[in-house]
Amino acid sequence: MNIASLAQRFRHAQRSTLARGLAAFGSAEILTRVVRIAAIVVIARQVSPTVMGAAALALSLFELVRVLANAGIGQRIIAESDAGLAAACNTAHRLFWAWCGCVAIVQLLVAAVLYAVFDMTDIAAMLAVLSGVYLFMPAGLVQVFLLMREQRFGLLARIRATQAICDHVFTLLLVLAWPSAWAIVLPKLLTAPLWLVLVRRNRSGRAQPQAGRAPARAFLGFGLGVLVSDLATVARAQIDKLVVGALFGVEALGIYYFAFNAGLGITTSFVMALGNVLFPYICAVPQWSKRQRRCRQGLVVGVVIFMPVLLAQVGLAHVYVPLIFGAQWVDAAPLVSVLGLGAIPMIFAAVASAWLRAQNRPAIEATMAGAATIAALGALSLFAPFGLMAAASAYVAGLAVVMIPTVLYYLIQSPVCEHPATSNGSYA
Repeated sequence: MNIASLAQRFRHAQRSTLARGLAAFGSAEILTRVVRIAAIVVIARQVSPTVMGAAALALSLFELVRVLANAGIGQRIIAESDAGLAAACNTAHRLFWAWCGCVAIVQLLVAAVLYAVFDMTDIAAMLAVLSGVYLFMPAGLVQVFLLMREQRFGLLARIRATQAICDHVFTLLLVLAWPSAWAIVLPKLLTAPLWLVLVRRNRSGRAQPQAGRAPARAFLGFGLGVLVSDLATVARAQIDKLVVGALFGVEALGIYYFAFNAGLGITTSFVMALGNVLFPYICAVPQWSKRQRRCRQGLVVGVVIFMPVLLAQVGLAHVYVPLIFGAQWVDAAPLVSVLGLGAIPMIFAAVASAWLRAQNRPAIEATMAGAATIAALGALSLFAPFGLMAAASAYVAGLAVVMIPTVLYYLIQSPVCEHPATSNGSYA
């Protein structure tokens, strides 16, 4: 693809729903990142790498457990036909409550094991407190996925930005008053009620008993593949920190966690926004060829928008890390650059996830995500004896080797024939 063709596609994409959705998330993300950087600066100057490492361990375990709460239920709402939507929402509402309750129990059990077996009293207490998040999630999840189905990305972006900004502000204030791991962890719980109020105020999600309920097995078949894929993705994003902590110690984990947030963490939300916008955008059209065209458009837009920002961030890490975050983090600058490069395969991963879910092929997505996770974490562990920098480089390389070729393969595929859409908006 030449430069003129790329520019023409990008100009066309600028007028599309996809570009408008990304613009909404992007503008909200810019504001969020300004507040986030301010919070990271304060945290980096107020707490030690050891304290940062304790918070990283607690939050990593929390994120690993929290991914169970979705289980593909919400994606089914997005892909459902108009005729079956009310029944699907009725079933999803009950499933969300039952499933989130189970996830809360799982997290409490993990906390109990940390306390009884590993004597990690503080981290166990943090996990137990964070289980309160699951009291708020089920009451707003149906509304969130309805908003995604309706492609109301501007509203979703404002809700997400408001919660994230409040999270960072609470963290900043707590760290100033109480420089501890708790100050970094507690805002995750404190902002959960705010998220729920914002969601329910902007989208009605009342049950419609007269519509009946969709069979639960329709959710389970689709949800299993999505759950496995999400578990693999979160494992890839969180277990690396556990591996680093086990192999290099808590202080090195604190440095790695800082580098991850200052590098890859800053671009991760942009990539997540691409996946969130692209999935309903693809589902909105029934024909295979049109869906593939929209998927390719998503990859072009993602690369054109994110790549310049990413390259600037990676190339200037040695300048802005000590300048903004303080001289104590100067040794982390090369790690920030290396981990920032991980956003490139993540762009491809977000596109692949949206495409395969829209095609009702979550099992293939799960296989791909699992392979990428094994490659990234395996490479990290294999190269750990050569130092933290080598391990981080291997992690990014393992992710790229699996994701980029796989996505390109699916995007150049041509259908044998055009298939009609099934009633749920996917393909048989």
